[in-house]
Amino acid sequence: MKISTKGRYGLTIMMELALKFGEGPISLKSIAEKNNLSEHYLEQLIAPLRNAGYVKSIRGAYGGYILSKEPADITTGDIIRVLEGPISPVDFTEEDDPAKRNLWLRIRDSIANVMDSTTLDDLINYTEDQSSNSKDSYMFYI
Repeated sequence: MKISTKGRYGLTIMMELALKFGEGPISLKSIAEKNNLSEHYLEQLIAPLRNAGYVKSIRGAYGGYILSKEPADITTGDIIRVLEGPISPVDFTEEDDPAKRNLWLRIRDSIANVMDSTTLDDLINYTEDQSSNSKDSYMFYI
């Protein structure tokens, strides 16, 4: 499964909104400038996120966008599904070999589990120390 620019830039928008949560609306122009992205492209991405209920638009001279929920209540899985569709590394059918189908289902479920357990709050508060101290990290010896 490869996440396209839609998913990556959509996640960027949502992280920027999460960083400023509770401080008022943020313009797409400021997000685009800060991240060196196309404002026009971000406008295309914000619409499905608004329609899904994850962001609200605020009109006016000091308008922009805000998260409609707490950053801890929005997962990366929520965002990616809105922008990319279902999480699935491979298209398969019931006629596929059961062993391979089981593998694809386990991979899909593992990816979905990580994405559904990682919130915007987790992303904006992430530090390098967390990755090295994680109980899920691996230690390799040579």
